[in-house]
Amino acid sequence: MNGVTMEYVYGAMLLHSAGQQVNEESLKKVMASAGVKVDEAKIKALVASLEGVNIDDAVKTAAPMMAAPAPAAASDASAKEDKKEKPKEDKKSEEEAASGLASLFG
Repeated sequence: MNGVTMEYVYGAMLLHSAGQQVNEESLKKVMASAGVKVDEAKIKALVASLEGVNIDDAVKTAAPMMAAPAPAAASDASAKEDKKEKPKEDKKSEEEAASGLASLFG
């Protein structure tokens, strides 16, 4: 699918999810109705590359790959927790400093 932009892939997925056959004619109609300039070469390349592909299986296989960045979100959450803990430490050090000063004058 070299050179095929995501608009064409989305068009093919739309046709498939609507139960329509993904072929050159139907993909051209979807692209034209979406306001995308129809590129015959891209349409032919996409349709040819999808020939014999079970789109449902391909989507199921791709779904876990799209979920992979989720652990990064967890590390972001732990980074936020670390940031939240730092002010508590700063409060303690401020309190310690204040009590130390009080003992000097006290």
